[in-house]
Amino acid sequence: QVQLVESGGGLVQAGGSLRLSCAASGRTFSTYVMGWFRQAPGKEREFVASISRSGSSTTNTDSVKGRFTLSRDNAKNTVFLQMNSRKPEDTAVYYCAAVSGITVRVAARQYDYWGQGTQVTVSS
Repeated sequence: QVQLVESGGGLVQAGGSLRLSCAASGRTFSTYVMGWFRQAPGKEREFVASISRSGSSTTNTDSVKGRFTLSRDNAKNTVFLQMNSRKPEDTAVYYCAAVSGITVRVAARQYDYWGQGTQVTVSS
């Protein structure tokens, strides 16, 4: 079992930056592929970014390429989502997810563990 706790959400103006963190419990964090998803009001949950268990490989959805950066610190059991150049359409609840594996995953159904989510609001 892995428990995930997101933090760092809040209100930011368009063009600003925010960093989300996801802390995981347990001793096997380095064996998990990590991902971030988001869900805006009235919309389905969508993929944002994923990072391999070693941290050597990442992938982002097209709408955040060049703006969001995903990284991890396996010694601290934490994954970080650095979000720059925020846009109002980035407003959503952001969820951290984990699955045992090696390579990045982009589908929500591929993840086994989920955090409670953290609200991010971007004002125009």
